[in-house]
Amino acid sequence: MTAEDEDPSPPDGDAEADEADASADVLDRLADATDASPTAAEVTSEGDDGVSLASFYEALESEGRPVVTAQQVARRLGVSQADAMDGLDALADAGRVQRVNVETDPTVWYPTEWGELASRERVVLFPKRREIVVDNPTQYTRARLSQFAHLVDTTGDREGRGRGYLYRIRQEDVWQAPFDDVDSLLSMLRSVLPERSPHLEAWVEDQWKRAHQFRLYSHEEGYTVLEAATESLMGNVALQKLDDDHVYAPISDTEAWVRDEEIAAIKRILYDAGYPVEDDRDLEEGEELDVSLHVDLRDYQRDWVDRFVDQRAGVLVGPPGAGKTIAGIGALAAVGGETLVLVPSRELARQWREELLSTTDLDADQIGEYHGGAKEIRPVTIATYQTAGMDRHRSLFDSRRWGLIIYDEAHHIPSRVFQRSADLQSKHRLGLSATPIREDDKEAEIFTLIGPPIGTDWGKLFDAGYVQEPEVEIRYVGWGDDMARNEWASSDGRERHMLAAMNPGKIFEIRRLRARHADSKTLVFVDYLDQGEAISEALDVPFVSGETRHHRREAYFEAFRDGDLDTLVISRIGDEGIDLPNAGLAIVASGLGGSRRQGSQRAGRTMRPTGSALVYVLATRGTSEEDFAQRQMQHLAGKGIRVRETSSDDLDTEASDGDPDSDGEQSASADGSESAMSDE
Repeated sequence: MTAEDEDPSPPDGDAEADEADASADVLDRLADATDASPTAAEVTSEGDDGVSLASFYEALESEGRPVVTAQQVARRLGVSQADAMDGLDALADAGRVQRVNVETDPTVWYPTEWGELASRERVVLFPKRREIVVDNPTQYTRARLSQFAHLVDTTGDREGRGRGYLYRIRQEDVWQAPFDDVDSLLSMLRSVLPERSPHLEAWVEDQWKRAHQFRLYSHEEGYTVLEAATESLMGNVALQKLDDDHVYAPISDTEAWVRDEEIAAIKRILYDAGYPVEDDRDLEEGEELDVSLHVDLRDYQRDWVDRFVDQRAGVLVGPPGAGKTIAGIGALAAVGGETLVLVPSRELARQWREELLSTTDLDADQIGEYHGGAKEIRPVTIATYQTAGMDRHRSLFDSRRWGLIIYDEAHHIPSRVFQRSADLQSKHRLGLSATPIREDDKEAEIFTLIGPPIGTDWGKLFDAGYVQEPEVEIRYVGWGDDMARNEWASSDGRERHMLAAMNPGKIFEIRRLRARHADSKTLVFVDYLDQGEAISEALDVPFVSGETRHHRREAYFEAFRDGDLDTLVISRIGDEGIDLPNAGLAIVASGLGGSRRQGSQRAGRTMRPTGSALVYVLATRGTSEEDFAQRQMQHLAGKGIRVRETSSDDLDTEASDGDPDSDGEQSASADGSESAMSDE
């Protein structure tokens, strides 16, 4: 449905009759699909393997996407994977489902009658506002929308009624869309909308064109030139926005000689004016460094590297666990120049060193670390952002002819303390980030200071089995005791939020979740040290925070990796990058307000190729934590990941029963589907 006038009037009687007829037709087709006389193959699958066409549709509905793997069907229907495969083969032989290989493995399955699934959602476009409202969207639709639109808000209640998602297409969404040409972008847009919108498509084409109006290139005599597509753009935009601090002099009606030291500022000024700048300069390759890989890149990682080599600057954006570090090392080998790697922490510096030694032919004496614990400048040097940003360590950038700068966890770049590292505009620049979002809405700086995004549809990696899609649940928890509730009720401001976050009832809930998932290694995230210590004491497990000495941190992390520890309580230091590949369960006991980045990073601790991927976000019922938890998970929801909401039973009663093994959960949705989130 398209609302061209943005104020649709109520339908008249004929329209209502037409809609009723259309609804009846949809119901008839669904009935035909599920109630048709079964073939012999279907009878066999239903009787012996537990997979009928109707149950296959139930699995699709539960997964929220039009394609599923045999493993997903088995999980949703409670049968073995072998039985699920046999049942799917039988349905395929009967012509009721189709199979297709994704990448190499696993095979995915989808209904022969695509229209039956598509009819279960409703898409409404408001083209003049460039907004798309989707009622009951499938996960597949949300994943496609995330390629060119921004999730603004969601509506609905915890019972799952009226689930709606509001998307808006902004200028920067078009500029940063991961497509090689505008036709590919428009094709994706049309695949989501119920009908074409000339008004919206014209705007998208115009924005795509705006992103290709200015470019920087290296003149044959060695200086940098800003080139505009037209004389008007140079005179009325560039020379009006830029001043003598940025421009030496015009050299033609469409070209200007610009100052190399002001490249980052020029990019940002023109970006803010609505014109992203393409960077086609000849970048420095640095001192030659011959590096060979000992691992084979996956197809999408190879595509990332090839696109980076072509662009020479960009940010790899993909889900946690997708192997961005390996792709970054692939880019290092492809550039073939000495490399500076910037990371947020010493733990990440150590992990980069170990990864380089295990995946390349670099020797240990070719890799240096530069931070509070070491000051080694080598052909490949790994430094922390904080150390690199200090005036007394400015020599780090000038001591070698770096050919490539890698910014790990690149969303740190806009922070004031990290700005200096973004001045290296003459180098190849590669950012790595699963969550290039910031609560100050300055994520545009990431792409102007480093380069445009280079990414892959998250859903494709989930479907191909490269990354385990997390099952995310926001669980609303009651108060552990009346004293805590009364103290919260009599407080205000930041203290009130802190008391809600530190609700002692969460300890009981954590115990219950650990008992429910006893076979999963567990990370419990906290934002308050007192809460971390209380949970650590209650569970008799270690608590790792910024106050924990580095050698003790490493001992705990190593024990967790090796299986000697099955649970760790961890502060914000565990949000990013720490290599804990066997963490199958993440419990977020408290968080940094409504930080979408933090929520995604913590969920990412479970997103690896194998094993379970379970995330529980605990929020005290009836407090501001509810809104914060919903906002934290918004980035994941925008990527097509389902986020459920449930409410625990009254913990006062449960605590008196003393039975943490009982689930005591009342699902927020009668049909088991996720509830929509609101972003106040």
